[in-house]
Amino acid sequence: MRLLITLLTAILFTGFVSAQHSSSPAGHVNLGIKGGLNAYTIHADDGSKYDPRIGFNIGLLGHIHLGHHFAIQPEILYSAQGAKYTAGSETTRYNLDYINVPVLFQYMFDKGFRIQAGPQVGFLASAKYIDNQGTTDQKNYIKPIDWAVSLGMSYIFPPTGLGIDARFNMGLTNIDKNTTAVSTNRGFQLGLFYIFGYNHLIN
Repeated sequence: MRLLITLLTAILFTGFVSAQHSSSPAGHVNLGIKGGLNAYTIHADDGSKYDPRIGFNIGLLGHIHLGHHFAIQPEILYSAQGAKYTAGSETTRYNLDYINVPVLFQYMFDKGFRIQAGPQVGFLASAKYIDNQGTTDQKNYIKPIDWAVSLGMSYIFPPTGLGIDARFNMGLTNIDKNTTAVSTNRGFQLGLFYIFGYNHLIN
């Protein structure tokens, strides 16, 4: 996982540096940073009802132009996910933290709006079960890889590189190793991003 993150970061940085010498939209690459809030839960097909865990996400993005209106945006994000369950006076928390790598395909409108969709792969970083008795490590019971689909939209404020992003991530993987019930991650994200070297005539 560390090798994947290192290689993707190096590719994005190399593209960002080389793109500064190009004025053509196609192939133009920018590096950015982003962060925001998560509202994640676990959807289970056995009827269990979970409340959202409010967390955060933070990381890097690359914005790669395919043309004037189309782009690919790969990201590397630390994402605090999971859910909580309340029964009577006791609340149980499932804290699942991931390193997520979404690859979004974007359509860019001339006024700064973007719609986006694409696959996401998540690498489990930690899994904690927290109740009134304390904290238990659950990483051995949760699958290490989580595949998802991401849908959303964003807006970048011309002529700055600052933008706002909103998306819904729907997990496709049954994250629980040991039960017959299918449990998947689902969550909303809302955050801010900043693209370095932003040029509103290209981006």
